Amino acid sequence: MTFDAHFHCDYGFDTELGEDFYANVNLVILDGAKVTIGRNCFIAPNAGIYTAGHPLDVRRRNQGLNYARPVTIGDDIWIGAGVSILPGAVIGSGAVIAAGSFVRGTIPERVICGGNPARIIREIGEQDELRYR
Repeated sequence: MTFDAHFHCDYGFDTELGEDFYANVNLVILDGAKVTIGRNCFIAPNAGIYTAGHPLDVRRRNQGLNYARPVTIGDDIWIGAGVSILPGAVIGSGAVIAAGSFVRGTIPERVICGGNPARIIREIGEQDELRYR
């Protein structure tokens, strides 16, 4: 498990990291709910994993109410620079999240996703294995 400088979290005890985890600078994890990160996960600079949110209703929000939903990140994941992973997100094993993306909902296994909100760009397949030989 390796963190480069400037790691910030809410609590830390509600975050579970798999083997061979690496986070570059400025990772933020707001772990008001469980954050589970699998093995061989690599996170680029300035990424954030957020379990916390606030009501859209102004009256409730001004009362200081908030919520937290767990985030689950599978094995063998690459998360690009500046990615925001939002409350309740699930990222399937083998996925790649493009830089600057906002992840919400469920991302399937072995796909490249990008955008705001993140959408599937394409599946990761044999052509990707051959590309770097």
